[in-house]
Amino acid sequence: MYVPEILNKDKCWAMRTDILLPFQRESKRRKLVIMLIDTHSHLFLEEFAEDLPQVMERARNAGVSSIFMPNIDSTTIDALLSVCAKYPDLCYPMIGLHPTSVNETYEQELAIVRERLSAPNYFVAIGEIGLDLYWDRTFLKEQLLVFERQIEWALEYELPVVIHTREAFDYIYKVMEPYKKTALRGIFHSFTGTPEEAARLLEFDGFMLGINGVVTFKKSTLPETLLTVPLERIVLETDSPYLTPVPNRGKRNESANVKDTLAKVAEIYQKSLEYVAQVTSENALKVFGFRK
Repeated sequence: MYVPEILNKDKCWAMRTDILLPFQRESKRRKLVIMLIDTHSHLFLEEFAEDLPQVMERARNAGVSSIFMPNIDSTTIDALLSVCAKYPDLCYPMIGLHPTSVNETYEQELAIVRERLSAPNYFVAIGEIGLDLYWDRTFLKEQLLVFERQIEWALEYELPVVIHTREAFDYIYKVMEPYKKTALRGIFHSFTGTPEEAARLLEFDGFMLGINGVVTFKKSTLPETLLTVPLERIVLETDSPYLTPVPNRGKRNESANVKDTLAKVAEIYQKSLEYVAQVTSENALKVFGFRK
């Protein structure tokens, strides 16, 4: 067990010595201490408006000590910050412009992100950002511009990035390639790719692969891919309220369910729950600017 020290106190949500609150559960042989970090969750959305306190309590009871939350666009910033202010010992905010929100108004949206970053703030990352060509390519040019500009801001403010990629792997890699030798760090959120794609993303030394409930799905090929990825290069996430892991698939996702992803990942790597929780939590703290 360790107590982290924040690397950049001016840019962090709070100076906390209790970020890794242990969750203890009884075992036949000994008491296990499990600590978990949900590196990607949207608990500020309306899906949680009716029972947010219970959602947070379940997360704590599941051993979740920290929840990192990206906004989506300007319409969600205030809701995000409100939740983080209400749970300052648990929630950390990010800011960015999600690729699916990029349209003809992108300059105004970017101006809001820039303004928020320029003012005193508690943002711990820029995200989620990236490229999404799943629905159409109408704003591909704009998405590319928005993505690269926010990468530059991440370097300027010395913040990590959380990258969303859907049907756009080659474009993402092409944009990112010039930054291989820079200080850029972050997470490739909701990674579900092939061993070849994983290998290419792992070329970026400061980055982790974000693994969520998809790894538990019956037809997912992610378990086979993870066998080619060092445990030291992944973090756990939920992407709540989406991508609920088995055995609750089909229901609203929430941060407590990261424990189910942990169980599957531990099975894949043939390691104990304790060990996988510790390593992935250390990975997350490294990305977000915390250290032992």
